[in-house]
Amino acid sequence: MRFNSLIPELSVSDINKSKEFYLKLGLKVMYERIEDKFVFLQLEDNQIMIEENNNNWNTGIMEYPYGRGINISMSIKDIDSMYKRVKEQNLELFLDLETHEYRVNNKISYDKEFLIQDPDGYLLRFNN
Repeated sequence: MRFNSLIPELSVSDINKSKEFYLKLGLKVMYERIEDKFVFLQLEDNQIMIEENNNNWNTGIMEYPYGRGINISMSIKDIDSMYKRVKEQNLELFLDLETHEYRVNNKISYDKEFLIQDPDGYLLRFNN
């Protein structure tokens, strides 16, 4: 198994609820430590870790929505299929599927993307 150089680890309030949510999105469990309430997940080249809040890493009071001020961007090959999966699961969209224009140095990049929130309020942005 290859590990990305940067892998977000999210504290969650209920590991089973969060794991179920991420599996519905199509992420796969690469490994887990049940005794630590920890799961390592992957979707294509995107990797994320979730661990039930254990007060080990908290820098302040954890309250909903967790992760204020951050969205986790996941580039995927087939954004339309991912969007369809989310709609079929009746997951609430934070931002519907749209194409946005971003300037990257001297060039314009077009990203087709949508955002949802996980059970703890973390923003997940799926884009092409």
